[in-house]
Amino acid sequence: MNIHAIYSDGTDEYRYPVEPEPNSLVTISIRVYHQEDVEVFLMSKSENLNLRMHLDRTRGEFDFYSCNVHLGEKEFRYHFELVGGLDHYYYDRVGLWRDYREHYEFSIMPGFKTPAWAKGAVMYQILVDRFNNGDKSNDVETNEYCYVSGPVQRVTDWESMPANLDIGRFYGGDLEGVRQKFHYLKSLGVEVIYFNPLFVSPSNHKYDTSDYDYIDPHFTVIKNDGGQCLSEGDFDNTHATKYKQRVTNKENLDASNKFFADFVREAHEKGIRVIIDGVFNHCGSFNKWLNREKIYSREEGYAPGAYESKDSPYHSFFKFYEDLWPDNRSYDGWWSHDTLPKLNYEESPELCQYILNIGKKWVSEPYNCDGWRLDVAADLGHSEEFNHKFWRDFRNAVKEANPNAIILAEHYGNPSSWLAGDQWDTIMNYDAFMEPLTFFLTGMEKHSDEFQPSALGDGERFKNTMLHFMARLKTPSLYCSMNQLSNHDHSRFLTRTNHTVGRIATKGTKAAEEGVSIPIMKLAEMIQMTWPGAPTLYYGDEAGVCGFTDPDSRRTFPWGKCNYDLIDYTRDIIMIHKHSHAIREGSFTFLNCGQGFISYARFTSSEQIIILINSNAEEITVNVPVWIAGVPLNCQLERLILCNEVGYSIMPTDINVEGGNLNATLTAYSGIVYKRV
Repeated sequence: MNIHAIYSDGTDEYRYPVEPEPNSLVTISIRVYHQEDVEVFLMSKSENLNLRMHLDRTRGEFDFYSCNVHLGEKEFRYHFELVGGLDHYYYDRVGLWRDYREHYEFSIMPGFKTPAWAKGAVMYQILVDRFNNGDKSNDVETNEYCYVSGPVQRVTDWESMPANLDIGRFYGGDLEGVRQKFHYLKSLGVEVIYFNPLFVSPSNHKYDTSDYDYIDPHFTVIKNDGGQCLSEGDFDNTHATKYKQRVTNKENLDASNKFFADFVREAHEKGIRVIIDGVFNHCGSFNKWLNREKIYSREEGYAPGAYESKDSPYHSFFKFYEDLWPDNRSYDGWWSHDTLPKLNYEESPELCQYILNIGKKWVSEPYNCDGWRLDVAADLGHSEEFNHKFWRDFRNAVKEANPNAIILAEHYGNPSSWLAGDQWDTIMNYDAFMEPLTFFLTGMEKHSDEFQPSALGDGERFKNTMLHFMARLKTPSLYCSMNQLSNHDHSRFLTRTNHTVGRIATKGTKAAEEGVSIPIMKLAEMIQMTWPGAPTLYYGDEAGVCGFTDPDSRRTFPWGKCNYDLIDYTRDIIMIHKHSHAIREGSFTFLNCGQGFISYARFTSSEQIIILINSNAEEITVNVPVWIAGVPLNCQLERLILCNEVGYSIMPTDINVEGGNLNATLTAYSGIVYKRV
């Protein structure tokens, strides 16, 4: 039996329809070598199903066996068994085995659909304060209020580095600054912007929400300004009248929301969707429901906060351990942070409904956001049982308001129980993208906290790790998973290429920029833009921004001082991604892997893309079995893009395939994308 020919997955070549409805018929197929003497069975242990599959069609070197399955309303799990002579194999999400592996079975959840626009979408993450300052009149002023380590500061030098304690330092980036760069984002090929939190909040990162109903006026427009900043040495925020005016005045808040609605409408007109960040596990100590800083005290239209008064209408929104009112500091904080009070959903139906309404509000008119990214989503609530119930309710609320909105969660570990079709659509893809790729190309842990020389260039480890973790995601989730190299919580990928273990507090900012490798960064982007899922750039990665983990990874975008060759390369590799159906939604298979070398294919019946990556410091010659991806035995492949130590090229050249194999020589630190002519 030619075991290398056997293939199936969840794309429309092997499962039709890909996202079937409950109680419907689905056709499932598997590919084997042409005229193979083999019997093929579809097996479902949970359904006690054993279906003999029939020869359905032949194409090139392959025969396709198919059968029809009547689905119910519950998850349908299956694998294949192939019998030929003395050979007996099992085939599942990871590949071919001599024995049965239940945890790697294929899975269909009837009725589970993810938005079509999100599959393979090119996303771009923006931490607003650090992207572009388009309107200086809304900048946070020095001493405007006090937070965590002291009075907040307005940073006037855009090019200055983040500080070790950076939460209260503001560079002035805003949504007007993003709007002014729409042309840049469009020229890059961006289809979706994912924003870090935008709601009213005292920090520059805004993961400590003060008011879920309003976009922070410091990001939009301040229509009715006034009041005073704190005097030198004054840390009492009840005296921060300028801040109170800016973020509690309803005229300012309404104007801010209108600005945002107009912003999203203009983004949509330019073909850019918008995903916003929902921080619902916890809020901030400034939050109007708690009001520890008395920002909302005596302001018109605000009820007393739960910190101030036991009789607050928001008392049940938080868990208090002692009866210490007024000014009760005994509330539950997420990871014991008193600036991040944990929300007490189980004991507050009102809180649950409030957040469900927030979920609906921002994906509906007049804002029309295209979905939510959910911060620390698995932490919400005080039990896993409640957590799952809440996210089921949240999905129902959001999808009822906007069926085309995506629900994308931050998650570390196995997400399977949340991706059963009734909660999240997909995840930020750490396990099945960022971490394995980082180890393969850099040997570094994603925080730059550890260097593992044994992982560097280990192609087999990369292959096995990717296959293992990709198998946790159903096909609808996998093809819109957020595939990032860097983000706001981890070191910049470019910094990881220098193999320096450290953080801003131990090594300073300069060490993050020394000895980095642009060729390795290009290889990472080549893999990112050809891998199943939604490739997501973290602002500035394409411009050569460096940085150790948070807060150093939150440097400002270097307008006018970018690595323009890297930007051009990013633009071209994105163009290749966007113009290939095989890359966006086609099948995936590894071809062969070795030390410092991986090769894989993205393919459909009509299009085959071959990717070769050499991360070694020396030239290698490889023999790649491209016939596995459906490439004809004797044909030509056209080179779409090449990158190496010198630079990159999109000049097309042809290479011959002979006997189904591609013989290619790759120079040091080089990558090539081929397409079958």
